[in-house]
Amino acid sequence: MVNYARFGDEFLAKLAADVHIEFALPVTVHENYTDLSICFDPARRQYNANHLLKLVNAFPVYGSVKKIGLFQVDLFIPILTYIFGQAEFKGWNGVVSVYRLRNEQYGLSADNELLAGRFCKVAIHELGHAFGLIHCHVPNCVMRPSTYVEDIDQKKPHFCNKCRIELNHLLG
Repeated sequence: MVNYARFGDEFLAKLAADVHIEFALPVTVHENYTDLSICFDPARRQYNANHLLKLVNAFPVYGSVKKIGLFQVDLFIPILTYIFGQAEFKGWNGVVSVYRLRNEQYGLSADNELLAGRFCKVAIHELGHAFGLIHCHVPNCVMRPSTYVEDIDQKKPHFCNKCRIELNHLLG
């Protein structure tokens, strides 16, 4: 995981541990602070997730299987108003942002535990795509698509049996 924002050590350690449990692969966190202005779309006042993917790709992390960039900015792709994360299907990279996962975004009180859980689910979901998993229709599977933050809340941070079998197959 490449941390492009300032997240607390405890927050990152929990995320890394949860990702490690789901994928049974070692997880390391690398800090990288860079100018994101080249990814900013002033007309939308958001950051283009496809451009951020290229930025993450350019950051070398030797010996890694997959990389996921962690951000605190509002993400979009051209065909959607906003997204929580994005990954290259069967690729090397993904991006996840905490921006639209915060309760405060929706006029609710802050809940750091809920925020950490949402962030973890989105990170696992995007890494699932990077490994080659597609969206799932099992209601509580982490690979179920999420249009709204409430969709994320209904999921568990785990793969359903079907997705777990497929992931194990993809991992060899």
